[in-house]
Amino acid sequence: MIHYSTFEKLDLRVGTILSAKEFPKAKKPAYQLEIDFGPLGILQSSAQITERYALEELKGKQLIAVVNIGNRMVADFESQCLVLGANEKDTIILLAPETKLPNGQQIL
Repeated sequence: MIHYSTFEKLDLRVGTILSAKEFPKAKKPAYQLEIDFGPLGILQSSAQITERYALEELKGKQLIAVVNIGNRMVADFESQCLVLGANEKDTIILLAPETKLPNGQQIL
């Protein structure tokens, strides 16, 4: 168990995917995403979502990500946020708002 104050430190936000492209240098199949978080700016992330999503269906899709987790190098790509998803039978399903929300909307 973690203390609730630890969870409160995570900054979860809604973003919209601006672009997605193949990431052949990743160890596991992944895409490079560019995500608009409104007032927080545009961040990039590496996401292992290739089993469930085709590149062409990702543009414009909203998702939820942790934006204050720090940067992480994935091969030669700097991932600036952590896209959240659920694992169902080794396939990642993106967590997304039920209805369209403003980019940067904080998840409470």
